[in-house]
Amino acid sequence: MTETAELLADDPIWLILIKVVAIFVFLVLMTLLTIWAERRVIGRMQHRPGPNRAGPFGMLQSLADGLKLAFKEDIRPVMADKWVYFLAPAISATPALVSFSVMPIGPEVTIFGERTALQLVDLPVGLLVVLACASVGVYGIVLAGWASGSPYPLLGSLRSAAQVISYEIAMGLSFVAVIMYAGTLSTSGIVAAQENGWFFALLPVSFLVYVVSMVGETNRAPFDLPEAESELVGGFHTEYSSLKFALFFLAEYINMVTVSALATTLFLGGWHAPWPLSLIGDGVLNTGWWPVLWFLGKTIAFLFFFVWLRGTLPRLRYDQFMDLGWKLLVPVSLVWIVAVTVIRALRNSDTVSTQQFMIGGAVVVVILVAATFLIPDRKPAEDPDEVPMAGSGFPVPPLDLEVPKTPPRRTPVRSGTGSGELAGPEGEEAPHGNV
Repeated sequence: MTETAELLADDPIWLILIKVVAIFVFLVLMTLLTIWAERRVIGRMQHRPGPNRAGPFGMLQSLADGLKLAFKEDIRPVMADKWVYFLAPAISATPALVSFSVMPIGPEVTIFGERTALQLVDLPVGLLVVLACASVGVYGIVLAGWASGSPYPLLGSLRSAAQVISYEIAMGLSFVAVIMYAGTLSTSGIVAAQENGWFFALLPVSFLVYVVSMVGETNRAPFDLPEAESELVGGFHTEYSSLKFALFFLAEYINMVTVSALATTLFLGGWHAPWPLSLIGDGVLNTGWWPVLWFLGKTIAFLFFFVWLRGTLPRLRYDQFMDLGWKLLVPVSLVWIVAVTVIRALRNSDTVSTQQFMIGGAVVVVILVAATFLIPDRKPAEDPDEVPMAGSGFPVPPLDLEVPKTPPRRTPVRSGTGSGELAGPEGEEAPHGNV
């Protein structure tokens, strides 16, 4: 058991309750502020003010929207499964709240005379708890789409299930290199292992894979395909209103905060102060309540990254999105894990010097670059009878398609009896019944 775990094990029940309430209030407030900041930032990107009426700078707009949802009429579709329809939002929101309990927000402090760490619980398998909560959260989305009794929510929920499964694999693989260097699955242990250097610089590939995976995991733009308005109206929560819709909204933004806090914990040193602030006063800014400020600053930076992506990138097509997860992120993660394992084995071995290791690594990089960019692609000979396909496997019209010519107009002529009939192209009388 680590020192943090031993310290947390002695917490009295009143202190545990304070931490639980503090985490819940923090996540709700972060949700309200993130929604407000997202609308303000995207408004500035699009040269419009954004919310600016409710409260100073419009900061109370999110609270007003939440109160409005609470008083909206609660509608249940006739074809909906009653109990599953009501339970699905709770199943989606609860794991989002639970997963934040393993995040180390700060070091050892004193609260009302009681020594404790700024963390609710420190488990030896803290990373697995986060992955498990993410896996359970998708059940709420799937059940919401199925229980709504409508095809559009069902399609959105199936998309979300495929999306979360695909990107959760890449996310889990990005953890492996971090676990190898930290030597533990405990979140507090991973933060302690970054005291002398953050993992985002030591493991850049794992960091990039996680950043892409966390956007896909949270169903955020440009990966918001389960909620694509153009073809699914609103996705899995189309048939929800009032507080049940608010719970889905809350779950999405709490997941954003959780994955941002996890990125801070795994790759940006957690609550450690950034350089050169960490050198001030022999690390005095890494003690007491100062680390809470550094943790919040890094988390907010990732939340801004979510908002920036939504305001700049268009939505991907579904096949492109799945190709990115299965054909790029997962293979790159597997190759990177093998590379990290080999590098650690060679560095710990006495048979290979540092110079030989650097030369060998440079040769491997040059070979990979040459194989990727210099070798031309050989395309098979085209079959004239084959249906032309686009780059992503979709059929396209043939290039020699010609638009048919407009047929000549038929002009009305007078027959001998005085009744109006239509003449043919050359002026001959059209047969009866052809109009």
